[in-house]
Amino acid sequence: MNLAWLSLGALVAALVTSCLSRLNVGVLAISLAWLVGAYWGGMPVKQLAAGFPSELFLTLAGVTLFFSQAQTNGTLDQLVVRGVRLCRGRIALLPVMFFLLAALVASAGPGNIATAALLAPPAMAAASRSRIPPFLMAIMVGNGANSGALSPLAPTGIIVNGIMDRIGLPGAQLDTWTANLLAHASVALAGYAAFGGLKLARHGKAGFQEDSPPAPLTKGQWITLILMAALLAAVLFARANIGMAAFTAAAILSFAGAASEREAIQAMPWNTLLMVSGVTVLIALLEKTQGIDLFANLLAKISTRESVTAVVAFVTGLVSAYSSTSGVVLPAFLPTVPALADQLGGGRAYAIAGAMNVGGHLVDVSPLSTIGALCVASVASQEESRKLFHQLLAWGLSMTAIGAIFCYLYFR
Repeated sequence: MNLAWLSLGALVAALVTSCLSRLNVGVLAISLAWLVGAYWGGMPVKQLAAGFPSELFLTLAGVTLFFSQAQTNGTLDQLVVRGVRLCRGRIALLPVMFFLLAALVASAGPGNIATAALLAPPAMAAASRSRIPPFLMAIMVGNGANSGALSPLAPTGIIVNGIMDRIGLPGAQLDTWTANLLAHASVALAGYAAFGGLKLARHGKAGFQEDSPPAPLTKGQWITLILMAALLAAVLFARANIGMAAFTAAAILSFAGAASEREAIQAMPWNTLLMVSGVTVLIALLEKTQGIDLFANLLAKISTRESVTAVVAFVTGLVSAYSSTSGVVLPAFLPTVPALADQLGGGRAYAIAGAMNVGGHLVDVSPLSTIGALCVASVASQEESRKLFHQLLAWGLSMTAIGAIFCYLYFR
């Protein structure tokens, strides 16, 4: 069998496994890369190991360590409490507030999954207390978290921008973030209007009781906020390496006794880091064996230059509904962009990459994804939880078509 086909088959096997099992697909990807590369392709292990994304791993480790410290010392919780109090009991503003808060927190660095884990419980509790439809609140907090996923400071944004730099599409960080944010803001606004948001305005403050004033910020939390602002400024204005800057901020927090280093390290998403790194090793093998060109050729056969953004958004969204967007799907699809653009006449590489990014994320409020599952798990009533599961499943799957339409119009 041709080595390109065999390596592509290994990638497909990894994608299918990620959809059907809880096995960390990064572990499987590394083992498949070794079996195919070493025993079929005759490659030395040193050459295969060169595909490990050491710089990306360090960047993700630094960022997630710092924001794990911010989580464990209560700084992020304080931001949530103060954000909710800005609504002053106006229940129609609560879903909007949670969308904006989720977008802000996710964009600042923790990313979409960590933000959803932080905000879903208080958001769904507030919905229950305020008689806000759980489906409406889940749409708002889930899309809010996803809208910040591709921030240059967030883990998924770091992954995507690193891949795009590597495949010759640099300098699109702001455009990538903006397109994804606009897509999620659009569908959240439509969901707000269609599923009860406008009706809430007539209820004023009914059914809502403000919580007691939040506790004052501790010295450690003030230090964390200052370092968070300094990290943002260093990356945005001084073009500092975000991974190294985050490690420095984490070291300062630990030295100042502002956060427990041990708790933060235990809270880091090591499974995600292993998954992303392992899949990247397998993708590197595909690049060496021309498997990426083969994959691009298959996508080109079902696309035209005009329809390609809709097609890749739909396909990426469909796979992402059942698999990890940041850890599996985008690392697998984005490397095909240059070859796919060339086969369709060139000139649309950035648009194709943008469609993959947006299409892959719009479906992630599905209960089959982590974010949707967090919203479902945060509903106390078993009956409401079951109902919300089916509602979010329909919503998530419908986003494959909505994402295709949005990307076709936005990236023309």
